[in-house]
Amino acid sequence: MQNLNRRSLLSLGVALGLVGVANPARAWSSTDSLAGTGSGVDPEYVWDSATDPLMVSLLEKGQVPSVNTAMAKWVNNGDALPSGLPAELAAHLRTVNKLPSWADPAKLARAADFNRRKDTYLFMLYGLGSGIMSTVIPREARSVYWSFGGADMKDRAAKTFTFGYDLSQLDAFKPTGQFVVTANKTRLVHGAVRHLLPQSPHWKAGADQAVPISVADILVTFHSLGTYVHRKMLDWKIPMSAADQEAFLHSWQVAIYLLGVPEEYIPKTWAAAEAQSAQVLTPILAPTPEGLDLAEVLLGLTAEIDLGVTRGFLNEFVRYALSNEVGDWLKLPRDYAAAALVRTVWPAFILFREGLSPVMPGTFYMFDQFVRALAMLFLNKGSSSTTTPITIPTGNRPAG
Repeated sequence: MQNLNRRSLLSLGVALGLVGVANPARAWSSTDSLAGTGSGVDPEYVWDSATDPLMVSLLEKGQVPSVNTAMAKWVNNGDALPSGLPAELAAHLRTVNKLPSWADPAKLARAADFNRRKDTYLFMLYGLGSGIMSTVIPREARSVYWSFGGADMKDRAAKTFTFGYDLSQLDAFKPTGQFVVTANKTRLVHGAVRHLLPQSPHWKAGADQAVPISVADILVTFHSLGTYVHRKMLDWKIPMSAADQEAFLHSWQVAIYLLGVPEEYIPKTWAAAEAQSAQVLTPILAPTPEGLDLAEVLLGLTAEIDLGVTRGFLNEFVRYALSNEVGDWLKLPRDYAAAALVRTVWPAFILFREGLSPVMPGTFYMFDQFVRALAMLFLNKGSSSTTTPITIPTGNRPAG
């Protein structure tokens, strides 16, 4: 395989049904990655060779329900692996359930402190930015909708809100935190979904890939979260030191590594991340019927705890955070009075919160309550106040 050139790899992919002629492999450079070098293979056609065969085996042997039972109490990073796991799964988890050798404890600690200091903006951007952006990422929206979790869209929407928050907890990577375990459970779920979704005629009807959740798709999710949030905080002129920005990136580098992304695809700088985002995320954004449904559920979930903020205000903040084009795709009704309020008061709110202006906006309390409402959504995590329940599916969304 090492001697195959790109044309041979592409031909092999077509023969295997993994590459469409209309969607050829891109040239891929790993120069600006953590590894600094790589195979040159487009991440569009890379999945998780360590996890996927394992999950196929567990599903075909009917072992997933007992695995879910065993893993239910496996929550904190410092917890021992649960007993009762199949030997091959336990061996796999012993290998991957740890931080990479290049993880920097000082940077992760600084990232945790940065998240604490900037939580106001993180709540807004992860919730009303990244969360809603996921609904105009066609593959993500379709995968969410047609996988088993799509059968309970409210519960699935609540979990959509929480990934960035899980990463933002002060002890996310420490033994008392939960993110390492959360990431490993998510990686197992991805492996199961890669096997299950191609069996769904509903997913296949709109799919442009034979196997979902490629490394490229995980990178898209990273850019819709980490890269997007970093860019918006710069655009909003939120003070951030170079060390803070580097630490924030480092936490995301570790996060996507834990999800199974090889180092040759992980950007080593924010400049590299921006360039990669422009390559893999920006060109694919588009509305889908599944995404419209998911967006309505997400916004409805937020509206339930909005403490009096109108839906018009919520719609206009989404437009402000993502663009009017996205707002139009999602068919969000316009509220021009709310739009004017958001675009004039939010910058003043930031200046006051950051101590850069002595003038408190007259609507400061309303904005502050709005942020608190989103914080409640994150902190409550849907149905659990202590953890985000993650279970491996054994099927897809039921038809009908």
